[in-house]
Amino acid sequence: MQWSPRPPEQASRSAGVEAMKMELIQPFINSADAVLSQGLQCRTSMGSLTMEEEGYRRKGVAAMVALTGDIEGRIIFDLDPPTAVRVASKMAGAELPETDDLIRETACELANQVIGNAVTALNDQGFHFRVHPPTMHTAEEGIRSSEDTEALVLCFNTPIGDIFMNIALRYNRRRQADRAIAGAN
Repeated sequence: MQWSPRPPEQASRSAGVEAMKMELIQPFINSADAVLSQGLQCRTSMGSLTMEEEGYRRKGVAAMVALTGDIEGRIIFDLDPPTAVRVASKMAGAELPETDDLIRETACELANQVIGNAVTALNDQGFHFRVHPPTMHTAEEGIRSSEDTEALVLCFNTPIGDIFMNIALRYNRRRQADRAIAGAN
């Protein structure tokens, strides 16, 4: 699944797309497509794509993974409650009640798989960073975008419901400067 950014005149804040270069975003798109297709045994398609300028509003069951190092930021994997139940039930092979802890654990596991695959691709491109364990994102509203970090929200359409991935990443300026100095020596 390839995504290409909209022309700047169509983007809400094209600087955010540039700050979050496609080399950072595409591995997450590819990974989410592969993990969701395989795990849910269905086709996925790219739905809406938006740049979030305000704080992220959680849709339901959300797992967040933080990254530090050459790339810094976070990825939120978010499912509305009925979709979360259907996804967890499909992956468990049995109907689960809406209150089952396995639903939250499934959101974390999906986030782990998607981010793990994307991180492998980014490591192959020469990036070095630490992936922190997934945590449940329980706040109604998340961290606001900043001048150098804007959130891209992708919607993956599946037959059992929409799954959202909120990506807010930026290059670590200190690490870029360190690399530039090391390269000059």
